[in-house]
Amino acid sequence: MLMPKRVKYRKHQRGRTKGKAIRGGTLSFGDWGIQSLSPGWITNRQIEASRVTLVRALRKGGKMWIRIFPDKPYTKKPADTRMGKGKGEVEGWVAPIKSGRVLFEIAGLPEEEALNILRVVTNKLPVRTRILSRESIGTVL
Repeated sequence: MLMPKRVKYRKHQRGRTKGKAIRGGTLSFGDWGIQSLSPGWITNRQIEASRVTLVRALRKGGKMWIRIFPDKPYTKKPADTRMGKGKGEVEGWVAPIKSGRVLFEIAGLPEEEALNILRVVTNKLPVRTRILSRESIGTVL
């Protein structure tokens, strides 16, 4: 699972995911990519499930880049616990995503095969997404 080796603070506040992504909104490495259209949290398990799907599909040839990393801890209190007694323990790690952020990129595949792979990966993500290509920047595929 993806998680940071060490962090400055053990527990974070939840924060807000309003607004558009300032950086990371264009294709930098590959020919095809997945861009988020809505804000949200993507957990390390969801990133790992997407990564495994991409790796299995790219065995024939191709390269992939993961453009997000889960560096924010989220906490949860146990069930049947009364209010108070402090903040819960760290449950997992998430990557906060703003709309417009490119999540994954791939290269080295024909168009139809790349689109099929990326459609399967988008089903594993909790945010609305679209598929980008280097040729058709700004159009939805």
